[in-house]
Amino acid sequence: MRLLRPVNSVMVGLAVLVGAYLAEPNPSLWDIWGTALGFVTGFTLTGFSMVLNDYFDRDIDAVNEPGRPIPSGAVKPSGALVYAALLSAVGLTTSTLTGMGCFMLAALSTVLSIGYTSYGKRLGLIGNMMVSGCIAIPFLYGGLLVGNPRLSNLLAASTAFLSNTGREVTKGIVDLEGDRRFGVETVAVRYGCRRAAYVAAALYTSAVLLTPIPFFTGDATLGYLIAVAVTDLGFLYSSIRLLKDPSRSGARRVKNQVVAWMLLGLLAFTLLEF
Repeated sequence: MRLLRPVNSVMVGLAVLVGAYLAEPNPSLWDIWGTALGFVTGFTLTGFSMVLNDYFDRDIDAVNEPGRPIPSGAVKPSGALVYAALLSAVGLTTSTLTGMGCFMLAALSTVLSIGYTSYGKRLGLIGNMMVSGCIAIPFLYGGLLVGNPRLSNLLAASTAFLSNTGREVTKGIVDLEGDRRFGVETVAVRYGCRRAAYVAAALYTSAVLLTPIPFFTGDATLGYLIAVAVTDLGFLYSSIRLLKDPSRSGARRVKNQVVAWMLLGLLAFTLLEF
Protein backbone atom coordinates (compact mmCIF):
# COMPACT_ATOMS: atom_id res chain seq x y z
CA MET A 1 0.00 0.00 0.00
CA ARG A 2 2.92 2.38 0.59
CA LEU A 3 3.81 2.09 -3.08
CA LEU A 4 0.25 3.04 -4.00
CA ARG A 5 0.17 6.09 -1.68
CA PRO A 6 -3.55 5.63 -0.96
CA VAL A 7 -4.03 9.18 0.36
CA ASN A 8 -2.89 10.65 -2.97
CA SER A 9 -4.98 8.15 -4.92
CA VAL A 10 -8.12 8.84 -2.87
CA MET A 11 -7.59 12.59 -3.30
CA VAL A 12 -7.58 12.26 -7.09
CA GLY A 13 -10.58 9.94 -7.01
CA LEU A 14 -12.41 12.55 -4.93
CA ALA A 15 -11.30 15.25 -7.38
CA VAL A 16 -13.15 13.34 -10.12
CA LEU A 17 -16.30 13.37 -7.97
CA VAL A 18 -15.85 17.08 -7.23
CA GLY A 19 -15.48 17.70 -10.96
CA ALA A 20 -18.73 15.84 -11.56
CA TYR A 21 -20.45 17.86 -8.87
CA LEU A 22 -19.22 21.16 -10.29
CA ALA A 23 -20.62 20.27 -13.71
CA GLU A 24 -23.90 18.87 -12.35
CA PRO A 25 -24.74 19.77 -8.74
CA ASN A 26 -27.72 17.40 -8.63
CA PRO A 27 -26.30 13.89 -8.01
CA SER A 28 -29.69 12.33 -8.80
CA LEU A 29 -29.00 13.20 -12.44
CA TRP A 30 -25.65 11.39 -12.46
CA ASP A 31 -25.00 8.00 -13.94
CA ILE A 32 -23.99 6.51 -10.59
CA TRP A 33 -22.26 3.52 -12.18
CA GLY A 34 -20.28 5.77 -14.51
CA THR A 35 -19.34 8.11 -11.68
CA ALA A 36 -18.14 5.20 -9.56
CA LEU A 37 -16.02 4.03 -12.49
CA GLY A 38 -14.63 7.57 -12.71
CA PHE A 39 -13.49 7.37 -9.09
CA VAL A 40 -11.83 4.01 -9.81
CA THR A 41 -10.09 5.49 -12.85
CA GLY A 42 -8.73 8.42 -10.85
CA PHE A 43 -7.66 6.18 -7.97
CA THR A 44 -5.91 3.51 -10.05
CA LEU A 45 -4.16 5.82 -12.51
CA THR A 46 -2.81 7.89 -9.64
CA GLY A 47 -1.63 4.69 -7.98
CA PHE A 48 -0.03 3.72 -11.28
CA SER A 49 1.91 6.98 -11.45
CA MET A 50 3.02 6.65 -7.80
CA VAL A 51 4.27 3.08 -8.27
CA LEU A 52 5.95 3.86 -11.59
CA ASN A 53 7.66 6.87 -10.04
CA ASP A 54 9.03 4.70 -7.23
CA TYR A 55 10.31 2.21 -9.81
CA PHE A 56 12.23 4.83 -11.79
CA ASP A 57 13.33 6.66 -8.63
CA ARG A 58 14.63 3.63 -6.77
CA ASP A 59 18.28 4.72 -6.94
CA ILE A 60 17.47 8.31 -5.97
CA ASP A 61 15.23 7.11 -3.14
CA ALA A 62 18.11 5.02 -1.82
CA VAL A 63 19.69 8.40 -0.99
CA ASN A 64 16.66 10.63 -0.27
CA GLU A 65 14.15 8.13 1.16
CA PRO A 66 15.90 4.81 1.95
CA GLY A 67 12.83 3.63 3.84
CA ARG A 68 10.68 3.54 0.68
CA PRO A 69 9.48 0.02 -0.25
CA ILE A 70 11.87 -0.61 -3.18
CA PRO A 71 15.20 0.71 -1.76
CA SER A 72 14.39 -0.90 1.60
CA GLY A 73 14.00 -4.27 -0.11
CA ALA A 74 10.34 -4.71 0.88
CA VAL A 75 9.30 -4.76 -2.80
CA LYS A 76 11.29 -5.97 -5.80
CA PRO A 77 11.58 -3.59 -8.78
CA SER A 78 10.06 -6.19 -11.10
CA GLY A 79 7.11 -6.60 -8.74
CA ALA A 80 6.54 -2.85 -8.69
CA LEU A 81 6.55 -2.76 -12.49
CA VAL A 82 3.93 -5.52 -12.69
CA TYR A 83 1.82 -3.71 -10.10
CA ALA A 84 2.03 -0.47 -12.09
CA ALA A 85 0.98 -2.25 -15.29
CA LEU A 86 -2.01 -3.79 -13.52
CA LEU A 87 -3.14 -0.44 -12.11
CA SER A 88 -2.87 1.29 -15.49
CA ALA A 89 -4.80 -1.53 -17.17
CA VAL A 90 -7.64 -1.19 -14.66
CA GLY A 91 -7.72 2.61 -14.93
CA LEU A 92 -7.72 2.73 -18.72
CA THR A 93 -10.30 -0.04 -18.96
CA THR A 94 -12.73 1.71 -16.62
CA SER A 95 -12.26 4.96 -18.55
CA THR A 96 -13.32 3.30 -21.81
CA LEU A 97 -16.64 2.39 -20.17
CA THR A 98 -17.51 6.04 -19.57
CA GLY A 99 -16.99 7.53 -23.03
CA MET A 100 -14.32 8.44 -25.57
CA GLY A 101 -13.67 11.86 -24.04
CA CYS A 102 -12.99 10.30 -20.66
CA PHE A 103 -10.71 7.69 -22.20
CA MET A 104 -8.72 10.38 -24.03
CA LEU A 105 -8.19 12.32 -20.79
CA ALA A 106 -7.21 9.13 -18.97
CA ALA A 107 -4.79 8.25 -21.78
CA LEU A 108 -3.31 11.77 -21.65
CA SER A 109 -2.80 11.42 -17.90
CA THR A 110 -1.09 8.06 -18.43
CA VAL A 111 1.22 9.49 -21.10
CA LEU A 112 2.13 12.41 -18.85
CA SER A 113 2.89 10.03 -15.98
CA ILE A 114 5.12 7.82 -18.12
CA GLY A 115 6.82 10.83 -19.70
CA TYR A 116 7.50 12.42 -16.34
CA THR A 117 8.78 9.36 -14.51
CA SER A 118 10.99 8.17 -17.37
CA TYR A 119 12.49 11.50 -18.43
CA GLY A 120 10.41 14.58 -17.62
CA LYS A 121 11.55 14.91 -14.01
CA ARG A 122 14.99 15.86 -15.33
CA LEU A 123 13.43 18.90 -17.03
CA GLY A 124 12.90 20.88 -13.84
CA LEU A 125 9.81 23.09 -13.82
CA ILE A 126 8.48 21.51 -17.02
CA GLY A 127 8.55 18.14 -15.31
CA ASN A 128 6.75 19.61 -12.29
CA MET A 129 4.04 20.87 -14.64
CA MET A 130 3.66 17.43 -16.18
CA VAL A 131 2.86 16.02 -12.74
CA SER A 132 0.43 18.84 -12.04
CA GLY A 133 -1.32 18.21 -15.33
CA CYS A 134 -2.22 14.78 -13.95
CA ILE A 135 -3.62 16.47 -10.83
CA ALA A 136 -5.68 18.99 -12.83
CA ILE A 137 -7.19 16.51 -15.32
CA PRO A 138 -9.56 14.79 -12.82
CA PHE A 139 -11.64 17.97 -12.41
CA LEU A 140 -12.23 18.06 -16.17
CA TYR A 141 -12.70 14.29 -16.27
CA GLY A 142 -15.45 14.49 -13.67
CA GLY A 143 -17.19 17.19 -15.69
CA LEU A 144 -17.19 14.99 -18.77
CA LEU A 145 -18.65 12.11 -16.77
CA VAL A 146 -21.91 13.97 -16.18
CA GLY A 147 -22.06 16.36 -19.13
CA ASN A 148 -19.94 19.33 -20.09
CA PRO A 149 -17.32 20.90 -17.80
CA ARG A 150 -18.20 24.41 -16.60
CA LEU A 151 -16.08 27.43 -15.68
CA SER A 152 -15.90 26.10 -12.12
CA ASN A 153 -14.27 22.89 -13.43
CA LEU A 154 -11.62 24.93 -15.20
CA LEU A 155 -11.07 27.06 -12.10
CA ALA A 156 -10.65 24.00 -9.88
CA ALA A 157 -8.26 22.44 -12.40
CA SER A 158 -6.21 25.64 -12.62
CA THR A 159 -5.87 26.10 -8.86
CA ALA A 160 -4.94 22.44 -8.46
CA PHE A 161 -2.34 22.80 -11.23
CA LEU A 162 -0.69 25.85 -9.69
CA SER A 163 -0.73 24.66 -6.08
CA ASN A 164 0.58 21.21 -6.96
CA THR A 165 3.34 22.69 -9.12
CA GLY A 166 4.34 24.72 -6.08
CA ARG A 167 4.36 21.56 -4.00
CA GLU A 168 6.54 19.79 -6.57
CA VAL A 169 9.04 22.66 -6.48
CA THR A 170 8.98 22.45 -2.67
CA LYS A 171 9.56 18.71 -2.88
CA GLY A 172 12.63 19.45 -5.00
CA ILE A 173 14.15 21.23 -2.01
CA VAL A 174 13.52 18.17 0.16
CA ASP A 175 15.09 15.85 -2.43
CA LEU A 176 18.01 18.12 -3.31
CA GLU A 177 20.84 15.76 -2.35
CA GLY A 178 19.69 12.75 -4.32
CA ASP A 179 18.43 14.81 -7.26
CA ARG A 180 21.77 16.57 -7.62
CA ARG A 181 23.66 13.28 -7.48
CA PHE A 182 21.55 11.73 -10.23
CA GLY A 183 21.29 14.76 -12.51
CA VAL A 184 17.65 15.67 -11.86
CA GLU A 185 17.46 19.36 -12.81
CA THR A 186 14.87 20.62 -10.33
CA VAL A 187 14.52 24.32 -9.61
CA ALA A 188 16.36 23.75 -6.32
CA VAL A 189 19.25 21.95 -8.03
CA ARG A 190 19.59 24.53 -10.78
CA TYR A 191 19.02 27.76 -8.86
CA GLY A 192 19.34 26.89 -5.18
CA CYS A 193 16.87 26.30 -2.37
CA ARG A 194 16.08 29.93 -1.65
CA ARG A 195 15.14 30.73 -5.24
CA ALA A 196 13.13 27.51 -5.39
CA ALA A 197 11.26 28.69 -2.29
CA TYR A 198 10.39 31.95 -4.05
CA VAL A 199 9.13 30.06 -7.10
CA ALA A 200 7.02 27.74 -4.94
CA ALA A 201 5.59 30.66 -2.95
CA ALA A 202 4.74 32.49 -6.19
CA LEU A 203 2.86 29.44 -7.45
CA TYR A 204 0.94 29.04 -4.18
CA THR A 205 0.05 32.74 -4.28
CA SER A 206 -1.07 32.47 -7.92
CA ALA A 207 -3.46 29.70 -6.93
CA VAL A 208 -4.82 31.89 -4.13
CA LEU A 209 -5.38 34.79 -6.55
CA LEU A 210 -7.72 32.63 -8.66
CA THR A 211 -10.04 31.75 -5.79
CA PRO A 212 -12.03 35.05 -5.70
CA ILE A 213 -13.25 34.53 -9.29
CA PRO A 214 -16.54 32.83 -8.23
CA PHE A 215 -17.27 35.90 -6.08
CA PHE A 216 -16.97 38.21 -9.09
CA THR A 217 -19.02 35.90 -11.32
CA GLY A 218 -21.77 35.65 -8.72
CA ASP A 219 -21.25 31.92 -8.12
CA ALA A 220 -19.69 32.09 -4.66
CA THR A 221 -21.68 30.90 -1.67
CA LEU A 222 -21.03 31.69 1.98
CA GLY A 223 -19.75 28.15 2.54
CA TYR A 224 -17.30 28.50 -0.35
CA LEU A 225 -16.04 31.87 0.85
CA ILE A 226 -15.40 30.60 4.38
CA ALA A 227 -13.67 27.38 3.28
CA VAL A 228 -11.60 29.06 0.58
CA ALA A 229 -10.57 31.85 2.97
CA VAL A 230 -9.13 29.26 5.37
CA THR A 231 -7.48 27.47 2.43
CA ASP A 232 -5.93 30.70 1.15
CA LEU A 233 -4.63 31.61 4.59
CA GLY A 234 -3.09 28.16 4.82
CA PHE A 235 -1.29 28.53 1.50
CA LEU A 236 -0.06 32.00 2.41
CA TYR A 237 1.12 30.79 5.82
CA SER A 238 3.03 27.90 4.22
CA SER A 239 4.54 30.27 1.66
CA ILE A 240 5.83 32.55 4.39
CA ARG A 241 7.20 29.60 6.38
CA LEU A 242 9.00 28.30 3.30
CA LEU A 243 10.54 31.69 2.53
CA LYS A 244 11.73 31.99 6.13
CA ASP A 245 13.14 28.47 6.23
CA PRO A 246 13.95 26.98 2.80
CA SER A 247 15.93 24.15 4.40
CA ARG A 248 15.22 20.47 3.77
CA SER A 249 13.33 20.09 7.04
CA GLY A 250 11.41 23.32 6.52
CA ALA A 251 10.43 22.35 2.98
CA ARG A 252 9.33 18.91 4.17
CA ARG A 253 6.97 20.52 6.68
CA VAL A 254 5.51 22.81 4.04
CA LYS A 255 5.16 19.94 1.56
CA ASN A 256 3.04 18.06 4.10
CA GLN A 257 1.02 21.14 5.05
CA VAL A 258 0.11 21.80 1.44
CA VAL A 259 -1.64 18.42 1.20
CA ALA A 260 -4.02 19.62 3.92
CA TRP A 261 -4.65 22.93 2.13
CA MET A 262 -5.34 21.09 -1.12
CA LEU A 263 -7.85 18.81 0.62
CA LEU A 264 -9.52 21.86 2.13
CA GLY A 265 -9.59 23.41 -1.33
CA LEU A 266 -11.46 20.34 -2.58
CA LEU A 267 -14.04 20.93 0.14
CA ALA A 268 -14.30 24.61 -0.79
CA PHE A 269 -15.19 23.82 -4.39
CA THR A 270 -17.88 21.36 -3.31
CA LEU A 271 -19.45 24.24 -1.35
CA LEU A 272 -19.89 26.39 -4.46
CA GLU A 273 -23.44 25.07 -4.68
CA PHE A 274 -24.36 25.45 -0.98
